[in-house]
Amino acid sequence: MALTLHSPVSALRGIGPAKEKALARLGIATVRDLLFHIPHGFEDRSRIRLLSEATDGIASTLLLTVGTEPKTARIRAHMSLTKFRAFDESGTVEVVFFNQDYLKNTFHVGDLYRFTGKLTPQKRMFSLTSPAFEQVTEGTPLPDLYPVYSLTEGISMTQMRKLLRDTLAEVRHELSDFLPEELRRRLLLPTVGTALEALHDPTDMTRVEAALRRFAFEELFLYSLGMGLSKSASARTPAVPYPLPDPSPFLEKLPFALTDAQKRVCAEITSSLAERVPMNRILVGDVGCGKTVCAAYAAYAVMHGGGQVALMAPTEILARQHYGDLAPLFEALGFSTALLLGSTPKKEKERVYTALAKGEISIVIGTHALLNERISFAALGLVITDEQHRFGVAQRAALREKCAGAHLLVMSATPIPRTLALVLYGDLNISRIDEMPKGRQRVKTFVVDESYRTRLNAFIKKQVEDGGQVYVVCPAIDQKPAEEENADLSLYEKPPIKTVAEVKAAMEKALPSLSIGYLHGKMKAAEKAAVMDAFVRGDISVLVSTTVIEVGVNVPNATLMIVEDADRFGLAALHQLRGRVGRGSKESFCVLISNTDTEAGRRRLATMQTTFDGYAVAEEDLKMRGPGDFLATASGDGVRQSGGLSFRFASLCRDTDLLTAVSEETARILALQGKDAEAYRAENQALFDELDTRFAENRNLLS
Repeated sequence: MALTLHSPVSALRGIGPAKEKALARLGIATVRDLLFHIPHGFEDRSRIRLLSEATDGIASTLLLTVGTEPKTARIRAHMSLTKFRAFDESGTVEVVFFNQDYLKNTFHVGDLYRFTGKLTPQKRMFSLTSPAFEQVTEGTPLPDLYPVYSLTEGISMTQMRKLLRDTLAEVRHELSDFLPEELRRRLLLPTVGTALEALHDPTDMTRVEAALRRFAFEELFLYSLGMGLSKSASARTPAVPYPLPDPSPFLEKLPFALTDAQKRVCAEITSSLAERVPMNRILVGDVGCGKTVCAAYAAYAVMHGGGQVALMAPTEILARQHYGDLAPLFEALGFSTALLLGSTPKKEKERVYTALAKGEISIVIGTHALLNERISFAALGLVITDEQHRFGVAQRAALREKCAGAHLLVMSATPIPRTLALVLYGDLNISRIDEMPKGRQRVKTFVVDESYRTRLNAFIKKQVEDGGQVYVVCPAIDQKPAEEENADLSLYEKPPIKTVAEVKAAMEKALPSLSIGYLHGKMKAAEKAAVMDAFVRGDISVLVSTTVIEVGVNVPNATLMIVEDADRFGLAALHQLRGRVGRGSKESFCVLISNTDTEAGRRRLATMQTTFDGYAVAEEDLKMRGPGDFLATASGDGVRQSGGLSFRFASLCRDTDLLTAVSEETARILALQGKDAEAYRAENQALFDELDTRFAENRNLLS
């Protein structure tokens, strides 16, 4: 039977039951899965170093001559050692292999080999343990680049590389391109076959980067086009219009005046609410810019027109906070309110269910419990969701299905550059608050290294003694052991990182009089909620955490944010963390701790010291890191979209011009809707088939 992209991997030569199970552990079941097992890096063996230069503990590529015959010795049960000496003009090294007895017949005195590995000091000389090796033969150049793959037990790096090269060669003719040829040529994108060849059998980084650019465009383009079609589909559902009422009663109840940006956004929202087409809008703004009052203004307009409102927050803490802020305002205006959480007693839930069905409650504030299938509304007019990154494609689709005809407003505290927002939120109209309320204090930001630790501990103690509270954010819960497949790739190693457990233990020792808590993503939801509640109440003075600290939670007494290993975070993440403090009347500070010696790391931290506008920070982050940091942060708190489309390649891409190309191509195709759509779809059926496949879990997005 001929091999196809849909053939099981067991159809490949050399893949028996054991290898098939090993590949399955990597999520590889078919030939196509295998071809898209993309390298997570590339090892460059073109930079040859002398032995005398390679004693710095960094993995190196060395050109060495075998100097002694290999000898194999049994050192204990199930363990053998094969070793020999090799040399170059600067010195001699002992080359060592474990449990590879056959190698004693591979290496011969006088042979020239290219070795890649890390020198380790021994008693009398350096040792090169289990290096990668290739014999140098005159007239046969060696490749410089080698792909580096994620592996599992039972498959070596050498085996994976050969398997992918051989498989690609066998099925290359099967790879058809769904991107329209005219588009691909105009944007200088390689075909899918050429791109895969560049990744699995690389010859230079220019071809690798072109391949990654092609696949990044593909992902973003399909996502953007799908979102645009979704917007068109949702516009076909009729909605109840809610004309703008007299805003005076609402505005008079506020203890402050709206900023010009808030007034503009409120006008945009109420203009959409007055239409018979459902509003699908995202409200984007920096931490503390006043998004909630704009959402409240929208709720007021709908409730004044006889509609009901559901405001959904991602956690009970945030839901309670919104209820505490908004219930007094709305009740003073004559609207009934309710709070509905997973922890709400059953009797109270039943009361709220009944009242919502009868139209006796104007606005209900809660968590995902609001999506309970038992809930029905008498006249649901507006759904508001807080923290957009928690509500991706699938969640928005579910909301539209449950609340057909209702207007939708989602809020995000992550300022996103305009070009990226057009791609990510193509199914939503975008409103931006780009002005902070008067009186909002700027958080003083400092960058220090480890030598400041003693002074920093004293500063922490003083902040707490003065009534403040402190966040300490770490990049990880615990140290992760190096992956076996990367053992010979220490070119990519970084110094150990500060973990929640280590930092908490060190702080308890240095500051025994303070109440120190901790929070991380592996804790159960109830445990996290209990810790965060204790911090909000002030029972915990110092909270050591990963980035799971609640976005949007208001802790007015939090006056100091400390970020350990700050160079490990993107600018967007650092800006979000800084926004956790400075919410009260007290002067607030952000201290970024880093010992980085990289230019990029220093540039990011310098930006944080001098730039405080969220949109300016976001634009700089996009320039420095590309779109990847916005699509998904290291901790998983980015805006990676769920439901059949994940950004594997786009999250690696550094080509920011790609976003403009995606937006322009999407707009060009969507402009055909209503006139030449049928002809275009027929001419480019492969594109729309791929779109349907990618959105398979969310078909209702496109219809």
